[in-house]
Amino acid sequence: MSLLEVQGLTRSFGGLRAVSNLSFAVERGSILGIIGPNGAGKTTTFSLISGFDRPSAGEVLFKGERITGLSPDVICLRGLTRTFQIMQAFPKLTVLQNVMIGAYARHRAVSAARSHATEVLRKLGMAARVEEQARNLTLADLKRLEIAKALATSPELLLLDEVVSGLTPTEVEELVGLIRNVRAGGVTIIMIEHVMQAIMALSDTIVVLHHGEKIFEGPPRQVATNPAVVQAYLGEELALA
Repeated sequence: MSLLEVQGLTRSFGGLRAVSNLSFAVERGSILGIIGPNGAGKTTTFSLISGFDRPSAGEVLFKGERITGLSPDVICLRGLTRTFQIMQAFPKLTVLQNVMIGAYARHRAVSAARSHATEVLRKLGMAARVEEQARNLTLADLKRLEIAKALATSPELLLLDEVVSGLTPTEVEELVGLIRNVRAGGVTIIMIEHVMQAIMALSDTIVVLHHGEKIFEGPPRQVATNPAVVQAYLGEELALA
């Protein structure tokens, strides 16, 4: 049984179909990459899976159980959580306090939440930043903080929305290594990304969306040579290499 199954997922806004009859499955322990031109329906797909939006049709199964229509907090407690493309840090709180908010999903006692959040930050290489206010962080560290907040909820499946975009090549390489470590720690990952260096290096399987529809699903080595994918990216400033 797949950890996650998306079956015929559709989301319409009036006459516009942001996501159209989308189906795919994610195996436990894998990394699935989702790519596509701007406006392809990638983030809408994340919102539908994680409960921040409701589909017009179709359903989502997590660990064999239907989660379609459940609220984000309920889905999070079942073991599925996400990051956001627009980072959601509380700027005046410390790094540790930000991550403790996620930790409270599993740990009600302050001491337990603090201990868990501290361990998450240590694993992400942010132990030296725990008392720093989030507003003082670099972009790269804000990306790490976004991942840390999500990991503090102890997910089995983590949805990463463009956590690499905007970073320097060295920072990209470092975050790729971090994401590999997260997977090695037992977390299954779905990631949306425009940085091909990262998506090609990390993904076991890639799904390509265009105008809300899946036009390709397969291993990374086949993406750059698939005619439908090449056509979808004509005019896009994106190098499939």
